[in-house]
Amino acid sequence: MAAVEVEVVGVRIELPANQPILLLKAVNLPRFLPIWIGAAEANAIGIVQRGLTPPRPLSHHLMLDILEAHGDSLSRVVITGRENHTFLAELRTEAGKTISARPSDAIAMALIADSPVYAAEEVVAENGIDAPAPDEEEVAQFREFLDHVSPEDFEGRS
Repeated sequence: MAAVEVEVVGVRIELPANQPILLLKAVNLPRFLPIWIGAAEANAIGIVQRGLTPPRPLSHHLMLDILEAHGDSLSRVVITGRENHTFLAELRTEAGKTISARPSDAIAMALIADSPVYAAEEVVAENGIDAPAPDEEEVAQFREFLDHVSPEDFEGRS
């Protein structure tokens, strides 16, 4: 299975249903992969992304601790497919083991363990959405602004 590396953009809330969406971005492709997830998993991912450490291990920390207690660690996460409306993922360990997981749980663990996340090319091709092309004129204007701005330009503003 050919896979592309993806980065976790974050969790967004789809309105009006208030449904959390995990947004992944292909590293070398202009494609996003949205995955609808549960509120608890969205919270866990948000905690990790904000760099917060809970006073007691949450489930995702516990699962990584169990792997470590058995002499293994998380190597990578792979979003492997989609069946109906459900995405599928696997945890891949350093010892070569493969463990089926929900993408939201797998990604929370990958973020904690600082492990890479991949998605099967077919998953990205069939379920991804095109990333908007950057507005070159707007980017050029912003660069021009940055070239000529100084901290003093912001003094006295509230």
